[in-house]
Amino acid sequence: MKLKFIASVILVSICYLDSYGQMLKLEDALYRTQDQYDKIKAKQQLVDASAQNTAFQKQQYLPDFMLSAQQSFGTINVQHGPMYAYGGLSSAATSMPLAEQNWNAAFGSLYFANINWNLFSFGRIKNQVELGSKKELTAKADLQQEVFQQQIKVSAAYLNLLASQRIKFVQEKNAERAQVFYEMTNARAKSGLIPEVDAQLAKAEWSNAKSLQIKAYDKELEWSKQLAVLMNDDFKIYQLDSLYSTSLPNNVLETAEGNIEKHPYLQWQQSKINESEQSIEVLKTHKKPNVSAFGVVQGRGSGFEANYAQDNSAYSPSYLKGVGIDRGNYLLGISVSWNITNIFRFNTKIKEQQFLIRSLQYTFDAQQKELKTLSHQANEQLKNAYLNFYETEIQLEAAALAHKQQSALYENGLSTLVDFTQALYGLNRAEIDYEIAQNNVWQALLLLASAQGDIQILTP
Repeated sequence: MKLKFIASVILVSICYLDSYGQMLKLEDALYRTQDQYDKIKAKQQLVDASAQNTAFQKQQYLPDFMLSAQQSFGTINVQHGPMYAYGGLSSAATSMPLAEQNWNAAFGSLYFANINWNLFSFGRIKNQVELGSKKELTAKADLQQEVFQQQIKVSAAYLNLLASQRIKFVQEKNAERAQVFYEMTNARAKSGLIPEVDAQLAKAEWSNAKSLQIKAYDKELEWSKQLAVLMNDDFKIYQLDSLYSTSLPNNVLETAEGNIEKHPYLQWQQSKINESEQSIEVLKTHKKPNVSAFGVVQGRGSGFEANYAQDNSAYSPSYLKGVGIDRGNYLLGISVSWNITNIFRFNTKIKEQQFLIRSLQYTFDAQQKELKTLSHQANEQLKNAYLNFYETEIQLEAAALAHKQQSALYENGLSTLVDFTQALYGLNRAEIDYEIAQNNVWQALLLLASAQGDIQILTP
């Protein structure tokens, strides 16, 4: 027996420590949703993609270096006359014009290396690199505002789950009180001290209390599911931090308007404006000329001899004869190109971009005003939540005293069942109001965090 008792104690201790280790703190919930939520992962991939785009734009400073080799087999009949190769497609046959058609064919080859380097683009590449950086900052700001929004949702679900768990706890206590009351009433009814109907009414109150307990448990399941979805976690009943059900925030926080400017959503909107402004700078560079340096090294081979125009038998169909290098050329130079039409064409694109910037600015201003208004509202609601909580403390104390008094009176036959039931109902309502009022203080602080853009004020 002694060994069984010791084993039971150890088992209970292990279960208690295991459940304690599984407690989910709000900070852990916020971290897990940031690390595991699929939409945030998708935004992170966009950030990585924009970083690669920035790297690509920087690589535009490098010169173009092309290597090419061509080996072909065919005839070289040529005639005098003009030719236009539409779309850049043509067949080049190099020979003096021949008197008549023949089908002599040999191998030929062409090898060349080409370098083209944009020496001066008048800021085009520089502004494209800067635009790539702006796009990267926009993607990062989008990620941060998505993380913030998700953390607000997780915090709200966390507090709602905590409220449902506290209400379930209150209903459990209420069911226990109703059970004790029924057992006492039933015993007295069997002794003939009170009518049997009182016992039946007490049993009905007990049944009603158990129904309320079941409904409270349904709410806990619902919010547990919601929190699990937001954290991309498997469904479970979470053990939450009791800090948010046993204490209040230290003080009422006043919002400084300067804090609004750091709101993740406003930062994202501002980064979109900055990106659009940089796009205008890129468009302006398209109205300027382009200066490039180029160089070509070329080697050619042919199975046709130099006197083939005079002697049509002076050729060899041998592959090795045609694919070697017989002649070489090189070419160096600088080119200047300027599409004058772009000066007028891109003025329209610049105006289009300016209208888009104005639209983004109006959106930014509207959201900024809304957040400032929401911040003032949250401050007032937080103050009211404190005041309401203090009122529920008074109500709970009075209801507990009334319940205690009615219990003593009913046990001594000095009160009716109706009076006792009313006191029991009043205590249950006061306990629920107390838990909700305490949770509402944290909910009001969450609203303030949402307006300020700072989730840290919610985590002590």
